[in-house]
Amino acid sequence: MTASLSVNLNAIAQLRNRRDLPWPSVTGMGRIALQAGARGLTVHPRPDERHVRRSDVPDLARLIAGEFPDREFNIEGNPDARFVEIVETVRPTQVTLVPDDIRQATSDHGWDVAAHHEFLVGIVARLRQSGMRVSLFIDPDPAVPALARDVGADRVEIFTGPYGSAMDPAVQARELDKVVATGNAAKDAGLGLNAGHDLTLANLPPLVAALPHLAEVSIGHALTADALQFGMAETVLRYREACGEII
Repeated sequence: MTASLSVNLNAIAQLRNRRDLPWPSVTGMGRIALQAGARGLTVHPRPDERHVRRSDVPDLARLIAGEFPDREFNIEGNPDARFVEIVETVRPTQVTLVPDDIRQATSDHGWDVAAHHEFLVGIVARLRQSGMRVSLFIDPDPAVPALARDVGADRVEIFTGPYGSAMDPAVQARELDKVVATGNAAKDAGLGLNAGHDLTLANLPPLVAALPHLAEVSIGHALTADALQFGMAETVLRYREACGEII
């Protein structure tokens, strides 16, 4: 089974934002990634615009609709009023709801679905009614996918940070077991399965092998770092191979 690669462009945007200049072009790098076979693009337009800016979002939507209509656009973020306005205007293929706030350097935990049940039921229904697939960002906990199903989500994205950042092989193996158990629970709950955070060319293949029903991985930081060495197109090819594609 092959997991689809969605290239997260946040790190590209953050590099651009170091100067008041239009390069590296977020849309241009997204185009290269899609030309190299990435199945989609992911962005997380935070309120402070420290990486992806609100103005980037429609540009990327037009890129996909105009040049790559068979690919997917995934917008992730905390569903406050600003975020909901963005996604309801652009209507990406998928919206990934993430419970972070402006003070976080990056997303580092999943939803407490039980505690936010009523809120999530409402927002998930609203987004799905507009034709968007909804994924919930969750911790690696096998008890959570059934709760995500109950609020109406189509998919869950497992936070793979503890697995991806583990340097000790024993710790990494334990964290992988948690991710796999949660992924299998998602399948049992009838949900599609995504994963993301700290995935690399080294740790991605074991994850894909252990979860043959894994639909999508969203990768940004490591992929961008590798692109500095290999170039974006070559890096996308390497990550597609790590996802199980035969290139």
